[in-house]
Order: sequence, then structure tokens, then C-alpha cells
Amino acid sequence: MNRFFVQENQVNKNLITIVGEDVKHIKDVLRLKVGDSIEVVSKGILYLCQIHSIEKNIILANIEEKFKSKNEPPIHIVLYQGLPKSSKMDFIVQKATELGAAEIYPLITDRTVVKINDIKKENKKVERWNKIALEAAKQSKRDCIPIVKNIISFNDMLSSLKDEKNILVPYEDEETVHLKDVMKNIEGEKIHIIIGPEGGFEEREIEELRSIGSNIVSLGPRILRTETAGLVAMSILLYELGDI
Repeated sequence: MNRFFVQENQVNKNLITIVGEDVKHIKDVLRLKVGDSIEVVSKGILYLCQIHSIEKNIILANIEEKFKSKNEPPIHIVLYQGLPKSSKMDFIVQKATELGAAEIYPLITDRTVVKINDIKKENKKVERWNKIALEAAKQSKRDCIPIVKNIISFNDMLSSLKDEKNILVPYEDEETVHLKDVMKNIEGEKIHIIIGPEGGFEEREIEELRSIGSNIVSLGPRILRTETAGLVAMSILLYELGDI
């Protein structure tokens, strides 16, 4: 069954109003008709609906059943991803959404090759990544849509994380501490995963991350690409938490 997301004000008693791009998708792509069933999610509530009417710019759906969401991970995952070249960030956003990331920050570090100095260009990229997250959330039956934030600098990230716990940094030169080793020290409902770009982190950056209490961990003996490392870290984390 196809899943859609709406704002809270689009839910009115037993009727849900669908507007925007989803209307065209339902009509012209999925070719759904009056009487067809769909899933609609709003504020963590899943509604099982039947399409009541289809107009040019609006679709009304009757609510038949509703449930509290159950498809989200047991922990709020924030992914800081070193900005990669070409379209790799599209792939990372899509797959991180499927796995259960709640927030994604594109990150600029010393070895980041991609430099985006035009605010309009940055906004356009962030808008594209959020659309990818939306479509991936629909496909993977998420109960919320991850937010892709504006690009953040390494120093700004450090400042924002100074008082945070549960900071995990996979690093290719770490050989003794593995992600599983630090899982017993995880406290609270939020975890931060920081991934370097192509070429990895500078040693100075790793020391600065240590200084704010980050856990520098190994993901194994093989060197993973930047578009692989975060997904592997998330998968191990969710497996250890019993979500996978």
C-alpha cells in the first residue's frame, strides 16, 4: 500500500486532505482511483484511508483506522556526513533514510573536495536531498521524514556537539576500539555518527573530536568508502539495539 505524509492541519476528524505534488503522483503516476486504499502518516500517527474524491489540486481520503507509529528506530540517529563528490550524497541520503536516520548534516572538513560557496546553489542541493529523503521515507514505510540540514562546517559541528553524549566517529586508523565495544556506554535517546569525506579525517580533526568526548571506533580491517561507512555504522548500531 502506498504511503504519504501530511501536516497535522490536513487531518480533520475522519477526513484527510492531500495537496501538492502528492496529488499528481496519486493521479498520474500511481493512477489510483476513488475507493483505493492508501496509508497516510502525520505526527507519528499512521492512518489507513480510502480515497473519497479526486479533484485537480486536491484529494480527500476517509480515515478507516489509525495506529501509533511503530516503524522508527529506538534511538534518534543524527548523521554528519563528510560531503562527497558527484551524486554520492544522493545515495547516502536515500539509504540513511531507509535505515532510520532522523537528521542528516552534510559536513565540510579539511579534506572535503566539494566546496559550495553560493548560497543559492547550496539551498538547491539541500532542497533536492530533502526530496530524496521524502521519497525514501515513503518507500521504506518510515513514520517520519528525516531532515537534511544545511551544510555545516567542522568547527560549527564541534561547537554544537560540546555538551552532547553518544558521539561515534569511525576512523580507519583506529585498530583496537570497535563500535560494538562502546555500545554498552550508550545513554539517552540520541546518537551522533560522524563520517569523514573521501580521504578521511585529518589527525588534527580526530584529536579535536576526542577532546569533546567522541568515541573513535573501527568498523573493521577493511577501508570503507565514505558512502559505505555511515551505512555500516548505522546497521551495526541498529542490530545491537535489536532493531535489525
